[in-house]
Amino acid sequence: MTTERVLSVANLMILEYPIKPVLSYRIFDTSYVIHHTLYIPAVSHEQKNIGRFISQLRKQRGMTQTELAKALKTSQSAVARMERGEQNFSLDMLSKISEALHKEIVALGTGAVNFRIHGGRKLKGSIDVRTAKNSAVGVLCASLLNKGTTTIRNVPKIEEVHRIIEVLQSIGVQVMWNDGNVIIKPPKTFALSQLDKASAAKTRSIVMLMGSLMHHLKAFSLPYAGGCKLGTRTVRPHLFALEEFGVSITTKDDTYRVTVSKRHAATVVLYETGDTVTENALMAAAGILEESVIKLASANYMVQDVCFFLEKLGVKIDGIGTSTLRVRGVRNINLDVSYDLSEDPIEAMSLLTAAIVTKSSMTVKRCPIDFLELEMLKLEKMGFRYKRSKPYVSKNGRTQLVDITTYPSKLVALKEKIHSQPFPGINMDNLPFFVPIAAMAEGKTLIHDWTYENRAIYFTELNKVGANVQLIDVHRAYVEGPTQWHAAEHICPPALRPGMVILLGMLAAPGVSILRNVYSINRGYEDIANRLNKLGAKIEVLYGI
Repeated sequence: MTTERVLSVANLMILEYPIKPVLSYRIFDTSYVIHHTLYIPAVSHEQKNIGRFISQLRKQRGMTQTELAKALKTSQSAVARMERGEQNFSLDMLSKISEALHKEIVALGTGAVNFRIHGGRKLKGSIDVRTAKNSAVGVLCASLLNKGTTTIRNVPKIEEVHRIIEVLQSIGVQVMWNDGNVIIKPPKTFALSQLDKASAAKTRSIVMLMGSLMHHLKAFSLPYAGGCKLGTRTVRPHLFALEEFGVSITTKDDTYRVTVSKRHAATVVLYETGDTVTENALMAAAGILEESVIKLASANYMVQDVCFFLEKLGVKIDGIGTSTLRVRGVRNINLDVSYDLSEDPIEAMSLLTAAIVTKSSMTVKRCPIDFLELEMLKLEKMGFRYKRSKPYVSKNGRTQLVDITTYPSKLVALKEKIHSQPFPGINMDNLPFFVPIAAMAEGKTLIHDWTYENRAIYFTELNKVGANVQLIDVHRAYVEGPTQWHAAEHICPPALRPGMVILLGMLAAPGVSILRNVYSINRGYEDIANRLNKLGAKIEVLYGI
């Protein structure tokens, strides 16, 4: 057996995310490779740390050793040896562990996660829509209103959720995964000075902590909100709304400084009909006994989920699903409650788009139809053929679901522009999916993305795989079809839905495409590569290559 000294992988890193205390360190060139196996001296300190890291990450993901072993196609005893630091790790095994736990264990170079997509394949079978990212982060932030134990069921294991959980843990909140559920117990005193700024910078959801923390603290600071790079996204509507409840917010040095004087009920006209600002106002009102009124409120799915959760806490809310909410709050909430999140209409639209662009017959189950009505009508008028089941109720007891079976269809462009509106209009997060759909249709379609000043620019990146998208201005684009898709290599846009749009185009394109740095997709889609693979796609996950 020959050995080869490793000089080219001096920057191999064991990533510390999201375990505390930090386990970040480098494996330097004192290691050896023997027949593609990375050998660390027997039961070394480093090997034990790797095992401990894997064990903690597995538990945080709510997996048993047996479940991890099944994903790795090995035995439970082998996983136990790994976690005790008693087994050598091949680079291939570390890659498999990374994929099973949805987190890089070892990264080369920049540590980017990439997809290799073998496109042009038909999809078949059925797939369940997972619970909603935006609902999950809203309810996670709202859970801080409760001094008791909150259990959120069926939480999507996605990067956006992991980031907000890391923020909560850093300020003293006890958060534990248990078989897909998240159990939350706030501390007696929040440690805002210890807030994980690195995680906060990656999620816009951080701004929703204002509405819940204002009931526990007289003054606190939060870092600026992060998230998708879609141009300027003002938080002024949040500041204007919370001011009406007795909160003063100033900005300085990339920080929101929040001061609570005397909390009181209010009648608030929202500066814009936004989802997160409505949720922030709801949380502010939820801790105040007197009735508050929120006008021009969003009635979108994540807002309704937050409303349903707040009702579990004893908050009285009239007008759910309308633009005017009347809220009678509760002081000092201390209950042990559980709540089932609703399904994600944006993921449902993504999966329906996958069926359309690949001309596949498949069934997308558990679609929250109330939040897809106009999208389905537009598709129907374009010539999309589908069948939907009778409605049934989600596990939360409120959301109406249907199963949608798709059929290969010949689409024709609509004469009217396609644009988003607040619910019940086309969801702004679903609008990008009409770009690859329009690329399948005969004729020219006008897509008007008035919400963001930069997102339409990302639509033109679909041209890399054969689409004909012509940018008119920063808000509007023409899409002309039908498209002869072709494979390409491309860097994923730094925005969730545009990133998914490129992936969908690559699914349609015959040949092998590479989509690099897919973190933005993993922010909102749980295990999307494996789930699409089960339908017949072929997507390989590449780590750091």
